[in-house]
Formats: sequence, structure tokens, C-alpha cells
Amino acid sequence: MINAAHVEEAPVKVKPKIDIDTLTAIAPETLEDSFVYVHCHFQNTAHDMLIRIWRSTYLVDKGSGSRSKLIHAENISFAPVWTKIPDGVNYSFLLIFEGLPKSCKQFDLVEEIPQPGGFEVRNISRNEKDVYHINI
Repeated sequence: MINAAHVEEAPVKVKPKIDIDTLTAIAPETLEDSFVYVHCHFQNTAHDMLIRIWRSTYLVDKGSGSRSKLIHAENISFAPVWTKIPDGVNYSFLLIFEGLPKSCKQFDLVEEIPQPGGFEVRNISRNEKDVYHINI
């Protein structure tokens, strides 16, 4: 009697059919997902400093006025919650925004809040990687 070994076949990969009508209806600029990474550095010289970021923080293209929304924040809380900064520490946090328009050469980071003291950094020059380090 012959024992037949069980042979597993590799899964077959099939390319999906591309619907040309749908492809031509999509605006080319939406086919590329891009994000802007802003590493913020805050030198705390005060005692018991508290910071937070509002969801109403944007990158504003100087040329077109286009606004890129804040998508995600790391190492900082969203308002109304506060993040306590240790005394005398250079504290860093990351903000991730929607992509800027391809035509953008310079932009502002603006936190639009209903009180004084919002983060604001003007005239940030655009770079190829869309990764920035700014001092707040």
C-alpha cells in the first residue's frame, strides 16, 4: 500500500479587475495619502506647567489658505485634559496632520481656541519629507 503525502497548494494570487471608469473619476491628488509630522519641542522654565492641544489646530498653507486638520497627537493630551510638564524639562510631543497641498511652499501652525495662549508658529518652510521640528 502506498501512502500519499498531503501536499498543500500555495494560495493563488489574483489581481483585482480595475474599473477604468472609476479610476478616471478619482482626482489624482486623492490617490496619494500623505501626512505631515510636526515634532514640537517645549522648554519648560516654569513650575507646574500644564499644556494641552485643541482639535482645532491646523496647518495653514500661506499661498492658498488651505487648512490641514490635526489627525493625531502623541505625548500631549487633547483639551479639556491637561498634560503636566516636569519642571525644567525640554518636553516633546508629536502632531500628525492631513497632507498639505502639493503647491504649498510655506505654512503656519495655528491652534484656534476661544481663549488666549494657543500654540502658533508662523512661516514654516516646507520640505520634501513633510517632517518638521519646531520650538513652541
